[in-house]
Amino acid sequence: MRRFAVLNLTLASILIAACVTINVYFPAAAAEKAADRVIDEVWGKQKSAPAQNEQSSTFAPGAQRMLLAAAGGVLNFIIPAAHAQADLNVSTPEVRAITASMEGRHGSLTKYYSSGAVGLTADGMIEVRDQNAIPLPERNTARKLVADENKDRAALYAEIAKANGHPEWEGEIRDTFAKRWIAKAQSGWYYQDGGAWTQK
Repeated sequence: MRRFAVLNLTLASILIAACVTINVYFPAAAAEKAADRVIDEVWGKQKSAPAQNEQSSTFAPGAQRMLLAAAGGVLNFIIPAAHAQADLNVSTPEVRAITASMEGRHGSLTKYYSSGAVGLTADGMIEVRDQNAIPLPERNTARKLVADENKDRAALYAEIAKANGHPEWEGEIRDTFAKRWIAKAQSGWYYQDGGAWTQK
């Protein structure tokens, strides 16, 4: 009987550990929201990129909020709160400093995005796409802007992962940002799609 109780206790411990392990996942939806917040701060609100959840609905906004709150309450009751964070923290001093640096540089990069000289890459960075679209006296400046921007972007992805206690999420955060930079880019800007440059 004692051995049966120990076996039950062991099995219960394994099941509890498995539940906790299963629920520690990369929060993709939270990462998209975090990326959008950062991008909106760096670029300002982009008119050509509608918000992802702007869809017509048969419910009024107040009713939608109440339904979502009720559904969330039911889920929290059914599924215990041993899961990854609902939101990613993008407000640490380090993240804010990187974001401010990128925001300060964005005004200088905008003309290169608009002319097609610089484009958004599929890995969340930027690249000189057509140096002939950059006047000769500006080429070194443009290359430096691109290098500085890429350095900040790499630091941003690593810092967000670290700030949220999961440095192993850096690649997934980078992938999420790569998609959101492209989604929120202005019409006429270039981005990489399947290894080729495409104009939005």
